[in-house]
Amino acid sequence: MADNGLTTIASHHAVKDTIDRLEAEVKAKGMTVFARIDHAKGARDVGLALRPTELLIFGNARAGTPLMQAQQTAGIDLPLKALAWEDAAGKVWLSCNEPDWVAARHGIAAGGPTQAMSAALATVTKAAAEP
Repeated sequence: MADNGLTTIASHHAVKDTIDRLEAEVKAKGMTVFARIDHAKGARDVGLALRPTELLIFGNARAGTPLMQAQQTAGIDLPLKALAWEDAAGKVWLSCNEPDWVAARHGIAAGGPTQAMSAALATVTKAAAEP
């Protein structure tokens, strides 16, 4: 499903396993992992409850820099991010911003850089989420 630039796919794995698999795929494709954030742990640390929710921040300067050269404010949405989260029914999902949406948000024409980013993003998220 896609909503306002956010693409969400079902995962066949637990949240942690989905992000573990995504991290491995990202690294195998030569991208850099900048951070991994466990939002549920952060919530627990302050006495709040949150279903499993983890964010992976990753990218490739060769792909992202042209967007920032076109419009530096694109840096607020880069590097790429993917969020694995568990819904109230226990189903796990993997969500990410579409590179074309990021470009449009900053007034950058979609095309070359975003096509390559979209293809790479689709490849790694599909591999992380499938059985």
